[in-house]
Amino acid sequence: MKEKKPRPLVDGVTSWVGSPASLILHTLVFGFSFGAGIFHFIEWGMMLLILTTAVSLEAIYLAIFIQMTVNRHTESLREVEEDVEEIQENIDEIQEDVEEISEEEEKDLARKKHQVVTLETLAQDMQRILSELNNLKQK
Repeated sequence: MKEKKPRPLVDGVTSWVGSPASLILHTLVFGFSFGAGIFHFIEWGMMLLILTTAVSLEAIYLAIFIQMTVNRHTESLREVEEDVEEIQENIDEIQEDVEEISEEEEKDLARKKHQVVTLETLAQDMQRILSELNNLKQK
């Protein structure tokens, strides 16, 4: 598995953008900007130009940072999918091994049953032979 490169700037920005602190800061900046225009600290048209430019640049960079995060998560998901596929292959191999062991165990059990039957038959034959020998001795 590949080692992921830490991206503290990207991670920090994308985490911060969705935070309450980001919402508060943006609200204050917009409020201050509109207040500066309303109270004629700055010309209205200039304030809108600066604010629009700043917001556009911020949107561009945020889109890039968010896309970088999405790309990294997509790559991470691909790696997880590969891991899951590898685990599934291992499970399939283990299942095949278990089936082979089970078949061998069944064969061994059948062989042992056959041996028991053979030994019982031999024991019966020996009993019969001993009995016949005893009958021959007594005659």
